[in-house]
Amino acid sequence: MKHRIPHGSGAKGPDELRHQFEQTRTRLGHSVAQWKDRADVKGRASTRAADLKDKAGAMTVQLRTSAAAHPGPLLIAGAAGAAALATAGVLRRRHH
Repeated sequence: MKHRIPHGSGAKGPDELRHQFEQTRTRLGHSVAQWKDRADVKGRASTRAADLKDKAGAMTVQLRTSAAAHPGPLLIAGAAGAAALATAGVLRRRHH
């Protein structure tokens, strides 16, 4: 299959051809960089893990501050969370 260039889209001279070549090279360079970033699964996972770790640290500080000011609701939430984990563990054992 032949790829045809539409009439009138060619370079008008050597300077324009160089300019078009540089534009194409730049676009290809950006495309390659994007594919490289997408293919770096380990790097993306590490970045995501670091972001989640930072978020968890900030939430821990916020919860500690809130717990110091209002210990009652935190105890209730902790008990509910423990009950949910225990129930999930029991259900998991029953299915395996």
